[in-house]
Amino acid sequence: MRFAAALVVALLAAPGAALAAPLFQPWIDGTQASEPAMQVQRYDADTYVIRQSVKTNFEAPFLYLLLGKDRALLLDTGAGGLQVRPTVDGVIADWLKAHHRASIPLVVAHTHSHGDHRQGDTEFKDRPDTMVVGWTAADVAAFFKIADWPHDIVKFDLGGRVLDVIPTPGHHPSHIMLFDERTHLLLSGDTLYPGRLYVPADQIGAYRDSIDRAVAFTKGRKVSHVLGAHIEMTTTPGQDFPMRAPAHPNEHALELPYADLLELQAAVHKMGETPVRDRHDDFIVYPLPPTPPPKPAG
Repeated sequence: MRFAAALVVALLAAPGAALAAPLFQPWIDGTQASEPAMQVQRYDADTYVIRQSVKTNFEAPFLYLLLGKDRALLLDTGAGGLQVRPTVDGVIADWLKAHHRASIPLVVAHTHSHGDHRQGDTEFKDRPDTMVVGWTAADVAAFFKIADWPHDIVKFDLGGRVLDVIPTPGHHPSHIMLFDERTHLLLSGDTLYPGRLYVPADQIGAYRDSIDRAVAFTKGRKVSHVLGAHIEMTTTPGQDFPMRAPAHPNEHALELPYADLLELQAAVHKMGETPVRDRHDDFIVYPLPPTPPPKPAG
């Protein structure tokens, strides 16, 4: 028994043996009588993660604000039901004050253009020195100068801070991931997060190709964490919250390990051309009916 106890102590003392501490403090999760409409947590001095309250919209999405020397990037603008710009402007104002600056240009982009990621766009249309990127794959490709969508991966420099823009259609035609070369964070949107990964049945090939593209690019780049746009899983492995849940008690951490991207890659290759609901500890591949054809003009 004393040997077993000593072994446990030794293992816990070994580098990397202890459980990793959560990357963030607990997020607003709808379990309290009241909570702020938005919550901001700082990853580092130039990287902010913003969560929309589930009390304002059941999607409770995450937004990302990244700042460089020359410009700032806001990734996604929320699901509606609240004002987003005051919170974003407040974070930028504090950053400017800390850097003894008067202003910085802002680019507003999106992981993709589903409604729960762009409802705050109108708040930024008339904001000075601000560019709001369009919603279609063509708009995204044109802005980031992606000549061969979705095959090319391009760099977007915030000024001393380079982001790699990885086209990842499948969940949505305009979807992108961002790899931050400074922090090694992979911002994965709705392609991978702790929750239900919705994939239209006729887009499984595009989705699989996108996962392959993301893995091929990031392998060897030492991704620190994968940060997605939602949390829909509980702390119980493989257990998600009910659809449209009004609160998220015992919510899974936002951050996922890079190994989950590799696990997702293996899963979508295994299912071939027929996507099936596939439950994993940290995510669920969740097929949807095929994408409806566009409505005829006129």
